[in-house]
Amino acid sequence: MRCGVFFAMLILTHDAFGEEPGRFKYEYPGYNDTPFYPATKFYPAATYRVHDPNQPQPPRVLPPNSDGSLGTPAPSDAVVLFDGTSLDAFEENDAVVENGVIVIGGDSLLTKQAFGSCQLHLEWRTPETLADRTGNMGNSGLFLMDQYELQIFDSYSCKIYADGSAGAIYAQTPPLVNVCRKPGEWQSFDVVFHAPVFQQGEVVSLPEITVLHNGVLIQDRTQIKGPTLHKTARPITPHAEKMPLHIQGHGCPVGIRNFWIRPLD
Repeated sequence: MRCGVFFAMLILTHDAFGEEPGRFKYEYPGYNDTPFYPATKFYPAATYRVHDPNQPQPPRVLPPNSDGSLGTPAPSDAVVLFDGTSLDAFEENDAVVENGVIVIGGDSLLTKQAFGSCQLHLEWRTPETLADRTGNMGNSGLFLMDQYELQIFDSYSCKIYADGSAGAIYAQTPPLVNVCRKPGEWQSFDVVFHAPVFQQGEVVSLPEITVLHNGVLIQDRTQIKGPTLHKTARPITPHAEKMPLHIQGHGCPVGIRNFWIRPLD
């Protein structure tokens, strides 16, 4: 998630989820001056504007118990992007490896290899230390084809606009449910992504994504309308068949581990 203007930090006066201390302790409400996605042949006009504060929050689902150990190992045909040791799969950046974990800095982590349709596994952890602003609490994102963002965010502690919460297709589609764990706890994304199809400079089909967050379905064959941009509604335009992945650098020390991908094309 790229943010240009930030609201002051708000400490809520009560915990709406009393059984989960600290949940939604902070708030980053959204905007009333952003555009709506207009209707196209692929989807109707949007009901809510981009980052609309009135868009309903995804319902809360408690994540499965976890002991924090590594999740799904890479199958034999996977491209292992990070195995706990080397950043060789990525372009030069300011991330560091600490105890088998990539700690993201200000630079985005861009793969040297380009990908299209894929199955992907990624484990991530938001920091326990409080960010300098609510819009940067565990703020990062997985960008498929370098432009379609699956949001990483501390949606346990911070109630952000729905299309910016963890597991959202950023600025477009909130997750079906909020299954975020507490800061400092390991979480997982399992993704099946189908790249868009273009013919003779025209869009034939939109990109489509299915996501499990901590083993729970949060995006179900969701169409991606176009590049995911802050406060912007931009329809898709043709681009290369394969493009790099990147993990967004947002100046927030999000941790990454067990990152692998299986190309499907």
